[in-house]
Amino acid sequence: MKAYTKPIGLILAVLIVDQAIKFWVKLNMTLGQEYHLIKDRAIIHFTENNGMAFGMELGGDIGKLALSIFRILAILGIGYGLHYMIQRKYNRSLILCVALIFAGAMGNIIDSTFYGVIFSESTWYQKAVLFPAAGGYSSLLHGKVVDMFYFPIIQGHFPQWFPFWGGEDFVFFRPVFNFADSAISVGVALILIFQKKYFKEDVKEPVSYNSEIVEE
Repeated sequence: MKAYTKPIGLILAVLIVDQAIKFWVKLNMTLGQEYHLIKDRAIIHFTENNGMAFGMELGGDIGKLALSIFRILAILGIGYGLHYMIQRKYNRSLILCVALIFAGAMGNIIDSTFYGVIFSESTWYQKAVLFPAAGGYSSLLHGKVVDMFYFPIIQGHFPQWFPFWGGEDFVFFRPVFNFADSAISVGVALILIFQKKYFKEDVKEPVSYNSEIVEE
């Protein structure tokens, strides 16, 4: 059980921070409201989406239900993979990266599964209420994912000669995301950066005795 302590601790920490931020935003901000933390470069911007990470969407009630079910199946698969890696003593850093991905996916699943039941609708003029007397804004598995972090670090215009987007506005980084999305992105990025270290195989070198090559 000791091998599970750090991964589970990391998962719980991410979930607590993620849900605390989302609850605060839902209960204290109206849809579209903003707080500018660092001028126009770091913004808390409340938005919701029906789909995937960074505001991408899969439209319609059927698409939303399918995505929620897919997320649950995916988190079960990631959870099994994490358990498998811990049991077989994979690289500890790799295990923590997978724990980050698991926690991020779980954080967004909580939104899409339960938020429609426990919160009233957030509008441009009214804040949401937790456990409203009239019931939530939607049904189980049809909740919206809460996003709030917006970092338009670089803003400008594409030159007229630029293919496809010539003359259009350019913003980096445009997507609005949440803490769970960040956990997923960090976990994936670290795996990609350190994949040679995480997945290296132990290769036994031949040992030479009296000019003869003998395999260990």
